[in-house]
Amino acid sequence: MLNLSSILDYSASVVPEKDALVLADKRVTYRELNGATSQIANALLAAGIGCGDKVALSCPNLPYFPMIYYGILRAGAAVVPLNVLFKRKEIAYHLRDSNAKAYFCFQGTAELPMGEEGYAGFEEVDGCENFWLITADPAAAASIDGAATLGQMMHGMPPVCEAAATNPDDTAVILYTSGTTGQPKGAELSHSNMLMNGLVTRDLFHLKPDDVHLVTLPLFHSFGQTTQMNAGILGGNRLVLVPRFDPDAVFAGFENEGVTLFCGVPTMYWALLNHPGAANYDLEKIAATLRIGASGGAALPLEVLRQFEARFDIPILEGYGLSETSPVASFNHLERERKPGSIGQPVWGVQMRIVDENGEAVPAGTAGEVVVRGHNVMKGYYNRPEDTSSAIQNGWFHTGDAGKMDDDGYFYIVDRIKDMVLRGGYNVYPREIEESLITHPDISLAAVIGVPDDKLGEEVKAFVVLNPGATTTADGIVSWAKQEMADYKYPRSVEIRESLPMTSTGKILKRELRSD
Repeated sequence: MLNLSSILDYSASVVPEKDALVLADKRVTYRELNGATSQIANALLAAGIGCGDKVALSCPNLPYFPMIYYGILRAGAAVVPLNVLFKRKEIAYHLRDSNAKAYFCFQGTAELPMGEEGYAGFEEVDGCENFWLITADPAAAASIDGAATLGQMMHGMPPVCEAAATNPDDTAVILYTSGTTGQPKGAELSHSNMLMNGLVTRDLFHLKPDDVHLVTLPLFHSFGQTTQMNAGILGGNRLVLVPRFDPDAVFAGFENEGVTLFCGVPTMYWALLNHPGAANYDLEKIAATLRIGASGGAALPLEVLRQFEARFDIPILEGYGLSETSPVASFNHLERERKPGSIGQPVWGVQMRIVDENGEAVPAGTAGEVVVRGHNVMKGYYNRPEDTSSAIQNGWFHTGDAGKMDDDGYFYIVDRIKDMVLRGGYNVYPREIEESLITHPDISLAAVIGVPDDKLGEEVKAFVVLNPGATTTADGIVSWAKQEMADYKYPRSVEIRESLPMTSTGKILKRELRSD
């Protein structure tokens, strides 16, 4: 058997009284985390949820996330992490598409009413039988009529539960991404996929028992989930949680907790470098403990990399991965030459190639598609055999990203074959946004592209054609979209046109929109 939750079992047996999680003044030891995880697993089993079932989870970077995540795994079910910014319709889609049998959702705040949106989405899905509201105070009553709380669920459950005897190839996590249809689809990652990627990351970062991670990357996303939560729990490390990226919270965590490892997307490094309040913190003390940074999600501007490394006297390692690869596929390695701008070399047990349109390897320096093979590649897309067979050919996962390799075996991403927009480290898929926009009563046609943005890398822009007689404005469409889509998705810029450039077969020519 192999169950990903065993990494917590092991660390709890070795360092039970060590802090596993820190959130402001709240501290959770490995023994406490393991006990809470077992209570959740026992409650799930009592509710008839176990091996083969899917359980969704919407929660920011709070101690509840790893408690529930490993509890679901311990019961033998698969975790379906959802973006905390999703709205009702998006939540309902993911619950339905994943065949989720249960759903844990944090209550949220007045500004981000996650619980209300989550419960509304849950009520639209007949097959999802259980909803548990995660309250900030575990003893608090539910703020939503008809909802049970996590505290009520765990009450009276024993803090010991043996992990279900799952197989290495059983699904552990379903991470949603997008594809040719524009609708998000779930990448099925096995216990083996996730464990191996955690082990690889632990070794890649040379993690030691006394390492301290600052975790502000969202744990529902593959980057933070694998490289910090799973790798950190595996190493018996301390995880300092920051629910929402804020430079002051990050600097305070660095200074107060002796953080040694920070993972972030380029915009985070940029914000820390340019934070006007940075001088309020003991930067020398921070530099004395911080030993490594890691960046992914987009190319880190060379000047940002150099300035950050100089200020804190640390190496920043750039890497590459996708939800479908668990996610780590390549990285610059500590013990090898680092090449700024490169995504490095494949990690242990993983192969990468650059291929042409026929799947044949191309010479060094020649652009082509990046393909990946190894222990990190997903089982496939959940309930989508055609998409799976298109993406995984002869054992190689076709990333849809264009890249090249130099003579030393270092890889570089040069463009994206897919139309994906990368906004501040979040993947935004134009087709999904377009399909939502055309549900607006005044819009007949829509095209979405990414446009350059100094802070976020790319911003989402929509071009729309209105129905005859429609009088809505661009600002009105932006306001409508804000209500319909997660905050990172909706277009901040809308241009109304009489027509959109098309091919003779009716395909919108986005390259012309980009060149305008």
